Amino acid sequence: MEIRLRILLLIVLHGGLFSPVWAQGQVVRFVKKVLNDTSSAATSKLLVFPTLGFSPETSLEVGIRTFSLFYAKGDTVVNRLSEVNLNTFVTLKGQFGALLENAVYTNRNTYFFLGRARYQQFPLLYYGIGPATSKSSPVLVNSVYFQIRQRILRKVKNNWYAGIEADFQSIRRVNFESEETPNFELPVGGTGSETTGLGLALVYDDRKNVLNVRKGQFLETGILWYQPGLGSDFRYRSVVLDGRLYRPLGRPSRVLAVQLAGTFMTGQIPFNNLGLIGGESLMRGYYLGRYRDKNVLATQAELRWLPFGFSKRWGGTVFAAMGTVAPSVGAVQLNHIRWAAGGGVRFLFFQKKDVFLRADLGITREGTGLYISLGEAF
Repeated sequence: MEIRLRILLLIVLHGGLFSPVWAQGQVVRFVKKVLNDTSSAATSKLLVFPTLGFSPETSLEVGIRTFSLFYAKGDTVVNRLSEVNLNTFVTLKGQFGALLENAVYTNRNTYFFLGRARYQQFPLLYYGIGPATSKSSPVLVNSVYFQIRQRILRKVKNNWYAGIEADFQSIRRVNFESEETPNFELPVGGTGSETTGLGLALVYDDRKNVLNVRKGQFLETGILWYQPGLGSDFRYRSVVLDGRLYRPLGRPSRVLAVQLAGTFMTGQIPFNNLGLIGGESLMRGYYLGRYRDKNVLATQAELRWLPFGFSKRWGGTVFAAMGTVAPSVGAVQLNHIRWAAGGGVRFLFFQKKDVFLRADLGITREGTGLYISLGEAF
């Protein structure tokens, strides 16, 4: 069983696990205020809380997560909910990292900034490249990794956005630890690399709340060229497609969400830049990077009750997904398609902003994964 678990310690505090002295103190009163947030939807919300986690490659992990939720100019009628999320962590093995993610709309949704920045000194499990790699004896990869990927999009008509995107990735001090394969052959980029890509993006987005979409559509297509002239160690091209559909079923609290995603690459691509399957968003239950290759095809569907009919704040979901990787689109084989399924519980964390805390259990033929976070998986 692979576990990557982040527990919101605020919930532990609220549960009364501390002494009566603490229960009467400022901390618990603050927690109760957060959990019973009744501030106006137009009010900007900043939440900072500690996290606790465990995974096989890191042992115990502690960190700080910061969420900022806001509407441009406080306008909840015209403008969409923006999110900035910063997660920092350290582990007992001396590893550390930080991830900053943003989905920010300006006034009247004229501009849309979508991206992330990541720095980590963090081990990864490397199973190899392709759809038929073995689960047994993965290689542990230690490295220092840095990435900035950002899209700057402008509304061109109605809900259509177009703009530019850039991606910079650097992986240094790479060390493959393989006890069972002493003559392990390093993949492309196995000694480290820097890649820089520039490209174009076209997005259709009519979602009102990106953390909990009850009705709407999202479509993104983007193409990036990585060239030595841009400072890239390798020359290749990457095309990304991501389509999502959200529909209420009978009542606003019951939502069907569907996603179809694809990554298509050509050229010489370092191992850390290849398309991946797994993680807390798509193909939940698989380790992120359990399967990797130049091409990725995946789809998932999720039925959400937000909340249940008998509760004002508790809800749940069930989901299923299929996906595969391949060196080319023509090489996709049905027997290499992997499945994932599962379910989760939800707690309405920000009542006025309609944002839920989620806990999902993903089940695959290779094991399970447990994920806790704020906002829906997609």
